[in-house]
Amino acid sequence: MRRRGVTVILGALITALLAAGVMVAPMPYVVLKPGPTVDTLGVQNGVEVIQVAKGETSKSAGQLRLTTVNVQSQVELVWAIRGWLSDSDAVVPRELIYPPDRSEQQVQEQNAQEWKDSQSSAEKVALRELGYPMQVYVGKVTTGGAADGVLKAEDVLKSIDGTEITRDDQVAELVRAKPAGTTLTVAYERDGKAATAQITSKADASDGKPRIGIEIATKQSDPLGIKIDLDKIGGPSAGLMFTLGIIDKMKPEDLTGGKIIAGTGTIDDDGNVGPIGGIPQKLVGAEKAGAVLFLVPKDNCAEALRNARPGLTMAEVATVDDALTALKTFTAGNDPKPCSAS
Repeated sequence: MRRRGVTVILGALITALLAAGVMVAPMPYVVLKPGPTVDTLGVQNGVEVIQVAKGETSKSAGQLRLTTVNVQSQVELVWAIRGWLSDSDAVVPRELIYPPDRSEQQVQEQNAQEWKDSQSSAEKVALRELGYPMQVYVGKVTTGGAADGVLKAEDVLKSIDGTEITRDDQVAELVRAKPAGTTLTVAYERDGKAATAQITSKADASDGKPRIGIEIATKQSDPLGIKIDLDKIGGPSAGLMFTLGIIDKMKPEDLTGGKIIAGTGTIDDDGNVGPIGGIPQKLVGAEKAGAVLFLVPKDNCAEALRNARPGLTMAEVATVDDALTALKTFTAGNDPKPCSAS
């Protein structure tokens, strides 16, 4: 064989090997894929997702499915190309999911904590919707303050001058509504027993505002013994669907109307629904699960509209009350508030 022919063959072989190397070389990207959906009203791995130890629960004919995103963290060029060509996957810079100053393990630990916190907030909001109010109590009494020797830590505050206490910032509002030196009637509960006390507010030395010298804390009583049993999923985005699942199980009416409802969104202790990532993949997952309605956090609506799936109605929600209204409207055969691009 002539030397020129050998050179061409060797060049082609080297090019092929280099190309193969490039195809399998790791890249600074991750691929987001539609993850599994889970019916919060159903059973996962033989165990009820939402368990209620006390109280009678109801059965729903439909489903309330949380949606997830799978993250492929090790990406070679061949996988990146497939992701770019896919209509359901997304290829994004690795640093968006795994910040350079944090390890994968640290990110996973944060996701696990956010998952736990979302369940706690979901339980609080659901219990409040079911008629179990948040308890505002004394976290600490300031030595020498107006309440020193009158109130104690763990006292549950019920009212001030006849106004019921339902949120933590209300105590300061009621105290400051009257000038320092005003005697206030404070109703409270200690060790399960009701009591009242007269407390005269004092002007704070730093700003002159009236205070009674206590630090406020909150807690949610759980007379139902609620437990959410679902692992291997991280992050806070299932908060809304957990909240709705608890409410549905404890109310006699079927929130689903016998339909498959999916959704996503964080939930805070006040019942506000926050935005999440991976909305395009979650819409695909919902479509595959047979959902006919998807509850979209308000701040995700613009992205959701760009990635709408055929046959999947999208409803805009900013609070848990919005979500409950959307369910009631949709299951009655009407159109819920649609997503807007603004």
